[in-house]
Amino acid sequence: MRFGAVPLSEAEGAILAHSVALPKGRLRKGVLLDAAALGKLEAAGVHQVTVARLDADDVHEDQAAERLAQALVPDPAAVHLRLAPASTGRVNIYATQTGVARIDAARINAVNAVHPMVTVATVPEWHRMAARGMVATVKIISYAAPEAAVAAACAAGQDALALSPVTRKRALLIQTSVGGRDDSAKGQRAMAQRFDRMGVSLGPKTVVPHQTEALRQVLSEAVPAYDILCVLTGSATSDLHDIAPEAVRAAGGAVVHYGMPVDPGNLLFLGHLGDVPVIGLPGCARSPALNGADWVLERLLCDVPVGPQDIMGMGVGGLLKEPPSRPAPRETA
Repeated sequence: MRFGAVPLSEAEGAILAHSVALPKGRLRKGVLLDAAALGKLEAAGVHQVTVARLDADDVHEDQAAERLAQALVPDPAAVHLRLAPASTGRVNIYATQTGVARIDAARINAVNAVHPMVTVATVPEWHRMAARGMVATVKIISYAAPEAAVAAACAAGQDALALSPVTRKRALLIQTSVGGRDDSAKGQRAMAQRFDRMGVSLGPKTVVPHQTEALRQVLSEAVPAYDILCVLTGSATSDLHDIAPEAVRAAGGAVVHYGMPVDPGNLLFLGHLGDVPVIGLPGCARSPALNGADWVLERLLCDVPVGPQDIMGMGVGGLLKEPPSRPAPRETA
């Protein structure tokens, strides 16, 4: 691509590089300078403009952005995404359903390493998306990109983006009470908000004594009716063999992990009863603020597998905002 200032007599067929104010309105950058556009500039007393001229091996920014977006998402409907029309070298990519974004970071990084003019920006991997939320934007930075770079980027980014929609639509929150106290209202409200934004129906308020047998019974009864179970105990789960994990085992399930390197959210455990995931929520789930359990819950609602290695890999970026409800601040001195 050739770039620079030229007299109007040499500008026809070039791309206007900088917007020009006219007596009525403006001629915006990126426009192809045809005879009509040049006439407006001449009538406004403009004698010289800065333009970009594409070389034979250049691809116009809109065409390049469209090609790359189609490579990143070859079949948008199949992966619950939508590609917007290309404009000014940009194609935005949107979710069509509620879910979590599947981002192949290695492929996106490979695309962005091909050529400075060829770029893709995305939300973080596994980011919660609402329908019509923007998952990614493809941007050709300046008017055109070399054909070889566009082709290489398309090859590097093949199938790099998708959305996993919510598939587990029925949830039950089970809370336990200590000493007969029912302090469940706050947790019920916060979790109801979480499920509502994911389009998941929450079962009736369920509170049982903080005892293994009482919790075991309600877990066993809940399995046929719900796709996911959450347990929020009146006394924090402090060990892999505390009351709530033991109740999951007593109900015939398994506990696969306890603890996570996300703060707030450390005291989470993950198990299952058959095919139904069971999340032992940390106490911070009583607050609507983001915590580690959100990352696990959102993925499981979308049938994205979560195992011990996934949870233990959440530490980088896992230092989250201090919730106002935290009883003991991190700052001690």
